[in-house]
Amino acid sequence: MKLKPPEDEEPELSISPLIDMTFLLLIYFICTCTLIKPEADLGIRLPGMVAQPTSVDMPDEQIIEVRKNGQVFLNDREYDNAASQDLPELRQVLRNYKASSEASGNQALVTILADGDTEHQRVVDVMNACAAAKIKDVSFSGGGD
Repeated sequence: MKLKPPEDEEPELSISPLIDMTFLLLIYFICTCTLIKPEADLGIRLPGMVAQPTSVDMPDEQIIEVRKNGQVFLNDREYDNAASQDLPELRQVLRNYKASSEASGNQALVTILADGDTEHQRVVDVMNACAAAKIKDVSFSGGGD
């Protein structure tokens, strides 16, 4: 009985380990990436109005009003445009206010009055302007909306 030698088979490439490795890398990158949440998903609301039973005498302060369309008003005067994130005019006025408050021995106080529908980023821009002017005493007041 004559035996035939086995024919040389062509080597095969097993792709199942490659697929496993691809899925492992995909899971790794999904788990390690950071996702930026849209502003609407943060669930933060600006403070509302609170009724005060007695009147309180407040020292001189500057009131910055932030409207829902992005306009910024300081004591009823508009500063910068609604698209400006740096707010250079407001920063300069706040620096001058801080310097005059220190010269007179008073404390520089700022109240941010924001509408209920104001974007949080716009309020953060105003807070950055206060920080650039080195004003640390910043308080918030909710809008009537």
